[in-house]
Amino acid sequence: MIEFLVNQGWNKDVATGIALLLGVVAVSTFGLLWIIIGIWLERKFAGRVQDRLGPNRTGPYGLFQTFADLGKLLTKEDITPDGADKFIFNVAPLLSVAAVLLIWAVVPFSKDWIGSDLNVGALYFTAVGSLATLSILLAGWGSNNKYALLGAFRVIAALISYEVPMVLSILIPVLLAGTMSMQGIVEAQHIWYIFVVPVTAVLFFTSSLAEIGRSPFDLIEAESEIVAGFNIEYSGMKFGMFFAAEFLHAFTICVLTAILFLGGWRGLGSRIDGVGGDLIGFAWLFLKTLLGYFLVMLIRNTVPRIRIDHMMSFNWKFLVPLSLVNLLVVAVVAKAFPPDYIGVSALAQSATGLSSLLYQFLGSNVVAELPRAVVLLLSNIALWVVVSMLLHRFANLQRRNVVAMSTEPITYKREQPASAPAAGR
Repeated sequence: MIEFLVNQGWNKDVATGIALLLGVVAVSTFGLLWIIIGIWLERKFAGRVQDRLGPNRTGPYGLFQTFADLGKLLTKEDITPDGADKFIFNVAPLLSVAAVLLIWAVVPFSKDWIGSDLNVGALYFTAVGSLATLSILLAGWGSNNKYALLGAFRVIAALISYEVPMVLSILIPVLLAGTMSMQGIVEAQHIWYIFVVPVTAVLFFTSSLAEIGRSPFDLIEAESEIVAGFNIEYSGMKFGMFFAAEFLHAFTICVLTAILFLGGWRGLGSRIDGVGGDLIGFAWLFLKTLLGYFLVMLIRNTVPRIRIDHMMSFNWKFLVPLSLVNLLVVAVVAKAFPPDYIGVSALAQSATGLSSLLYQFLGSNVVAELPRAVVLLLSNIALWVVVSMLLHRFANLQRRNVVAMSTEPITYKREQPASAPAAGR
C-alpha cells in the first residue's frame, strides 16, 4: 500500500500515515462486523445444542435478528444515575471495546498482513487486554451503586487471579520460539505447539475463558447472586458496548490460541507470493479460529456456572502450581535439547536414499525440532499423568468426607426447662 501511494507521487510520510489509518479502519471494521455475525452464530449454535431452533423469524435463517437488537439498543433511553461520576461512567464502555480492538494491532493475518509486528507483541496484547479489567472497575465505581461496586470488586479479584496462569502459559511459546513477536512465534512453529506442549495450550485456553468471563467462569454477570453485576446501571448502547466487547473478546482469544499454538496463518499454500498467498493464510487463520470458537460456544452452552470460591480455589490451588511446574519442565527440556537447524540443513543436503526423502517430506526445520518436540510431549504426558493421579486422590478424599458427613447421626440437644424464680423475687 505504501509503495503504491509513493509510486503515485505521494510523500512517503503521508503515504505511511494513510496506509496505517486504512489498516486500523480495516481491522476495527472486521472486528465490529464479526460481533454481528458472532452473535447470530452463537444463538443458532445454542439453539441446536439446547434442542431448539434459535432465531428464525427476522430474515432468512434469522440473519437480521442481530440488526433488530442493534436498532433496539440504539433507540433505548440513555440513563445516567444521580450521583454517578459521569466521565468515568461514560468512558468505561468505550474502554472495554477499545481494549479488545487494540489487541488486533499485533495479530498476523498472513505472512504480509499485520498491523504492527512489534518485537514485544506477546507482552503488548497481555498488557492491552488487561485494560478490559480496568473498564469493569471503572464501571462499578462510576455507577454510584453499591451492588455494581461489589460486583466489580468480585470480578476484578477473579480476573487478576487468572492473569497469573495465563501469563505463565504465554511464556512457553515465547521461550520455544525465542521471540515475543507474534509473527516470529508463527514462523517458528514448524511443528504446532499444541502437539508439543498440549498442557500449556489447555492452561492458556482455560485461563483466557476466565479472563473474558465466559462460562463456566461467567461471574461477571451472576444475576442470581448479585443483581446483574458491574453493569446494572447501564442501558441502551452503553450496555450494548459491554455486550459487544465480551463477544469480540471471546473471538479474540481464539485468534490468539490459533497464533500461539496452532501455527497461525501457516498452512498449505500460505507462502505463495502475492495477494493469493495472503488470502490463503488468512483463510487458514480464520478456520483455526473458528475451531476454537466452536469449542468456546460448546462449553458455554453445556457447562454450568461454578461458585466464586470454587473458581478461586481452582486457580490458586491447581492452575497456578501446574503452570509453574509446566514452565520449569519446558525450560529445562528446551535448554537441554536445542534445535540444530544449521547442522540438520547440512545433513539434508548430503543425505541420500530414504533419509533424503524424509528430509524432503518433513523439511529440515521439522527434523531439527523433532527431538525437542518428542521430549516435550513425553514430559507433558508424564506431567498430566501425575496431575491426574493427584486429582483422583483429592476427589476420593472429598468423596469420603461427604459420605462420612451424610452417615453421621444427627443428635439434638434437649433444652433444659427454665428454673422457677425463687420465692419473694
